[in-house]
Amino acid sequence: MTAPNERDLEIIARQLGREPRGVLAIAYRTPDGLPAVVKTAPRLPDGTPFPTLYYLTDPRLTAEASRQESAGVMREMTERLAHDPELAAAYRAAHESYLAERNEIESLGTDFTGGGMPDRVKCLHVLIAHSLAKGPGVNPLGDESVALAADAGLRGTAVPADWPAARKSEEQA
Repeated sequence: MTAPNERDLEIIARQLGREPRGVLAIAYRTPDGLPAVVKTAPRLPDGTPFPTLYYLTDPRLTAEASRQESAGVMREMTERLAHDPELAAAYRAAHESYLAERNEIESLGTDFTGGGMPDRVKCLHVLIAHSLAKGPGVNPLGDESVALAADAGLRGTAVPADWPAARKSEEQA
């Protein structure tokens, strides 16, 4: 993670189509060098609570997250959470890690982290941002979405070239 410079903030403003708010750090840069995930303050400069610690900014990744959501990936992941105790435990651990990290900056007095964690999947943008910021192995469902993005043509540009491939479920094998 690096502190954002003026150029980073200008790029992020173009990516978002608005001025970025509450940016604490660039949490992930794409292999082609662009800021893609920002770490944000738990409260925006105007005092508004903002529980999304990691925020996806790269348009290629946001479009891919939206594509996956439209394709039903969230529904399939949520169904798996209900039937796979190991996956559910790993996803809960990701939630707890996210919450602890945010609370180190400032507690919002809530256990809401985003993306639907820890019981369901409701926003792949948040999960992808979390996985890219922390690297593989922290958020299993975010990792899967990043792998799907890599497989969709973003490997080596918006996603690291060495990101682990998506594991095939028993139904897919």
